[in-house]
Amino acid sequence: MDIINVVLADDHVLVRDGIKALLEDQSGVVVIDEASNGKEALEVLKTNKPHVLIIDIRMPEMNGIDAVREVNRLYTDVRTLVLSMHDSEEYVLQAIQAGADGYLLKGASKEEFLKALNKVASGGKYFTGDVSAIIMNNFVNGNTNTAVAPKVKPVEDPFKLTKREKQILNLVLQLKNNKDIADELNISKRTAEVHRFNLMKKLEVKNLMELSNKAKEYGLE
Repeated sequence: MDIINVVLADDHVLVRDGIKALLEDQSGVVVIDEASNGKEALEVLKTNKPHVLIIDIRMPEMNGIDAVREVNRLYTDVRTLVLSMHDSEEYVLQAIQAGADGYLLKGASKEEFLKALNKVASGGKYFTGDVSAIIMNNFVNGNTNTAVAPKVKPVEDPFKLTKREKQILNLVLQLKNNKDIADELNISKRTAEVHRFNLMKKLEVKNLMELSNKAKEYGLE
């Protein structure tokens, strides 16, 4: 992607101006339109389709969460990055359930903001550290409804996981360590470590959070 087209939705003009100035100082990013609430954002998207909609949560007329939900329903090619001052569990989980592709706090650094934008624009997911912790805690507690919803129907396993790799995956997602996995499958701890390493490499993930998201996205659980 050579140019990332962005629409900004925030009810504070100064905030929009600040974000716009930051983005337009970057080569390869263009702010094509702005909106002061979720309703306006949806109107903008009827004529201007950005690669990414950067949107706040608390806004008049239509909040960001409801807008993200509508964007996922109406404009599946538009990626959504929530940029909010709120790090409460309620807002985070509602945004994720609505289908947000990323969630970043307004106190984030310029470097993290640009990293999140590029990750979301390229089709990935980005959740800042504190947000990832909330997602992980809910996953560990068995609240599977907080999983990041894919914009497209999950496809049949594109990774061609073996039966053993699927067993390892399920055990890892149950938060089993290598010794637990070895005991469960009656294999050595070293063999369990190798299987786990190969699984992470095949799925191109670096940690449990990424593994969990990818497993849900592709229906590997």
